[in-house]
Amino acid sequence: MIFIFRSIQRCFWKGCKMHNLLEKALGSTNALMKHVLRFKAFYVLPDAVYLKAMYRLMMGKKLQLTNPISFNEKLQWLKLHYRNPLLTVLSDKYEVRKYVAKKVGEEYLVPLIGIWDKFEDIDIDSLPDQFVLKCTHNSGGVIICQDKSKLDIQAAAQKIKKWLKKNYYYLHREWSYKNIKPRIIGENFIPTSNGKVPIDYKIHCFNGNPDNVMVCTDRGNGDTKFYYYNRDWKLLKYNSRGINPAKDFSLPRPERLDEMLEMARVLSEGFPYLRVDLYFEDNKIYFGELTLYPVAGFDASMLEETDLLFGSKLDLHAENKPGK
Repeated sequence: MIFIFRSIQRCFWKGCKMHNLLEKALGSTNALMKHVLRFKAFYVLPDAVYLKAMYRLMMGKKLQLTNPISFNEKLQWLKLHYRNPLLTVLSDKYEVRKYVAKKVGEEYLVPLIGIWDKFEDIDIDSLPDQFVLKCTHNSGGVIICQDKSKLDIQAAAQKIKKWLKKNYYYLHREWSYKNIKPRIIGENFIPTSNGKVPIDYKIHCFNGNPDNVMVCTDRGNGDTKFYYYNRDWKLLKYNSRGINPAKDFSLPRPERLDEMLEMARVLSEGFPYLRVDLYFEDNKIYFGELTLYPVAGFDASMLEETDLLFGSKLDLHAENKPGK
C-alpha cells in the first residue's frame, strides 16, 4: 500500500513542474492523487488496494474491511465480496427494466423510445420534443431534453461518445458495472406540473426492508436539496437540512407512498442493500433506477452519526437470496 503511494508520488513529486501544474488545476494534492489513480495505468491494481487508497483520499480515514462498521465501509465490503451475477442486471439501465416488469409490473416503467449501440444510430428527427438519453453502463450520465429545438446535438453527441468509451467499473471499482454492454437508452421525459425535472424519491432498503426515503428536489438547477423522511413521513435529522429545517418547512407526502414502499420491498427482497429510486407525478409512480452503492461508498458529506446508523441497519451476514 505504501509502495503504491510512493510510486505515485515519485511520478508527480511535489515541486516538479508537472505536479505544480496539475495541483494548480485540480486545487489540492488530494485531488491530484485521486485524479492520478484513475489513469488507465492503475486499472491493474487489485480492487482492495485501489479502494483502500481511494477511501483514504476521499474520506480522510483508513478503510476497515475486516470489521466494517459504517455504511460507507460496508458498501466497500459489498463491492469486494458480494458478486451475485444479478447485480449486473440491476445496474444495466436497459436490462433492469425487464427485472422491474417481472417483479412489480411494466406499468411503472417510463415509456421506452429506443436502444442504440452508438449515437449515429439515433434518428434525432424522430425523437419527441421532450426526452431523456442515458448510457446503460454508467451512473449520472444523462441528457435531459425539454425542448428539442434548443438541444445542442453536437455537445450531446460528444458527451455520449465519451461515456460509451469508458468502463465505469474502473472509476470506483463498482463490480456491478464491469460487464455491462455499453449502449444508449432513450426514454420519455416525465411531464411535471411546473415544467421542472421531477422530484426523486430514493428509498433506502436494508436487507429487503424499506427504511427511509431520501427526497431530492431542485434537481435541474444545479442546487439539489436532500431531505430524509421515515415511512410515516416525518422529517428525519439525518443531514443538515433535517437538523435545521426552514421554519414551517414541509414536503407533501406522495399519495401513493405505501405502494411505493411496497414496490421497494419487492424489488430489494433478498439483497443486503438496495436503493430504489422512484418518481411520483400526476398520481403516477415511475421507476427510476436501482442503486447498489450510493456515491460509490465515498460519501464524505454524510453525517458521521448517519453513516454509523445506516451501517448498523445493514447486516452483511444475513442470508440473502435474490429472486430470479
